Amino acid sequence: MSVCDTVTDLAESPGLPRSPEGAPVFAEPWHAQAFAMTVHLHARGVFSWTEWADSLSAEVHRPERATDGSDYFDAWVAALAGLLERKGLADRDTVEALRESWQRAAEATPHGTPIELANDPLKG
Repeated sequence: MSVCDTVTDLAESPGLPRSPEGAPVFAEPWHAQAFAMTVHLHARGVFSWTEWADSLSAEVHRPERATDGSDYFDAWVAALAGLLERKGLADRDTVEALRESWQRAAEATPHGTPIELANDPLKG
């Protein structure tokens, strides 16, 4: 059995979205993108897995987080943003401005059309 074949307790968590075959899947495309970005930044040496695990754990265990885990990827993104901020690679104002721009772009994008930052009505 390879490391990729190892079943963890996380994979058995109730409420995880599942494929028709029963395997856990990402609920939204942005969840997969946030995951991929984190793996990429780690592979580039931006942070260690220990640093990542500490950042994610702190964020997931904040008292205001949903007890059912429904905001797990919100915690994931907050952990990544916080880690990048602590590393001096991003600042809170820039990250927040970008988040707001993506939100406006999403709201301005017709259903079924890919969301692009260029769709932000304030980016004209």
